[in-house]
Amino acid sequence: VQLVESGGGSVQAGGSLRLACAASGYTYSRYCWGWFRQAPGKERDRVASIDINGRTSHADSVRGRFTIAQDNGKNRLYLQMNNLKPEDNAMYYCAADPLAPRRCSSSGCYCSPRQDSYWGKGTQVTVSS
Repeated sequence: VQLVESGGGSVQAGGSLRLACAASGYTYSRYCWGWFRQAPGKERDRVASIDINGRTSHADSVRGRFTIAQDNGKNRLYLQMNNLKPEDNAMYYCAADPLAPRRCSSSGCYCSPRQDSYWGKGTQVTVSS
């Protein structure tokens, strides 16, 4: 599976961006899909994910501002980001995993692609205050 992210850029706080992930080379019919981000000097964190049944989950830090969506007909994954904040500055990665484990937190349960699954190379998002 090959994943290519696009749509990153520089915006002012309060602005919006839509990231896209183009997928090709499928061998499985159903995957867990996710968006992750990594800021300099920090760990890579899950932003949002969508499971094989189409259920979505968003991290607490972005819930209400970001929305993950999928277009199976176009093999695209999207992340609509509204009301961006400087703390959203990061490299954003798309990931896919046919065997993603299900994890649960106080905010609910979600699938999360593993580190050794399929990942894109990332797209940079820069938010200025």
